[in-house]
Amino acid sequence: MKIEFAPLNIPLRRRMQTAAVLQWLFSFLCLAQCCLAAFILLALSDWWIIAMLYAGWLWLDRDTPTCGGRRSWWVRGWSLWEFFRDYFPIKLVKTADLDPGKNYIFGFHPHGVLVAGGFGNFCTEATGFSRLFPGLTPHLLMLPFWFRVPLFRDYIMCGGLVSSTKSSLSYLLSRPDGGNVAVIAVGGALEALEARPGALTLQVQNRKGFIKLALKHGAQLVPVFSFGENELFDQMENPTGSSLRRLQIRLQSIMGVALPLFHARGVFQYSFGLMPYRKPIHTVVGQPISVVQSPCPSSKDIESLHRLYLDKLTELFEQHKHAYGLEDHQHLTFT
Repeated sequence: MKIEFAPLNIPLRRRMQTAAVLQWLFSFLCLAQCCLAAFILLALSDWWIIAMLYAGWLWLDRDTPTCGGRRSWWVRGWSLWEFFRDYFPIKLVKTADLDPGKNYIFGFHPHGVLVAGGFGNFCTEATGFSRLFPGLTPHLLMLPFWFRVPLFRDYIMCGGLVSSTKSSLSYLLSRPDGGNVAVIAVGGALEALEARPGALTLQVQNRKGFIKLALKHGAQLVPVFSFGENELFDQMENPTGSSLRRLQIRLQSIMGVALPLFHARGVFQYSFGLMPYRKPIHTVVGQPISVVQSPCPSSKDIESLHRLYLDKLTELFEQHKHAYGLEDHQHLTFT
């Protein structure tokens, strides 16, 4: 295989962009393991009392990830995230005003391999979420497992990440003053196994839990489509029914985390590696779907709202696909 190396005269700004994405990739893939190892080593050292005090803090703070988290506007505003944004680049597109007196569920599609658009738009201020949607506070939902990892949990909460449990979502949607946005990558871990350039298959046909909670709390539903999310990485072929796909699904059912075997480019060369491709991401926030509160929604209510949500998501995609490089024959597929 011929290796295409990056030129030596790359502008400093582009090198900074690469460094910003590299640290994000490290945080996503390795930081949790490093934090756990650091905590264990601290507990086994002469400084074990610090580890024990922190363990006590973990116990006292155990409900925070399901009660809105603990964001840091300082961390969300790091200039580092502007370099991260510009690497792809990422852009947040607003199509309608949202009333800050209401609570919302943003259904984020597609999941992609590492939800880069979801992180860049809703866990940082680099794309101007607070400017575009004044009075609203975004919370990106993440698997509960990660909030059990010492130190790592505190870092990810700084960006606005919260647990994806039912109680966590209910907490956000039940705030009487409104202003909360729960961002859910609806397709979840299994959809990550479909993420590759050109893929438009969404795991949403049987995902109705968020619909039920929207009805229960009267939260407005907002479809969000992130054009370019699936273009960032290639993935080893794993068609449905293959040995690799069966193994991935089995591991996902045990661990709760998908393990897509992805690859793209490297830091100093463009031929192989885990760095994402420099492909633009345009995250389009659709118009809100009005939801009438129903404390005990029936199956019929859930099915009806779910169909409406899929129709609005399809409409959003069809309205904007030409602007972001897709062809007439390309359509969403729901599974």
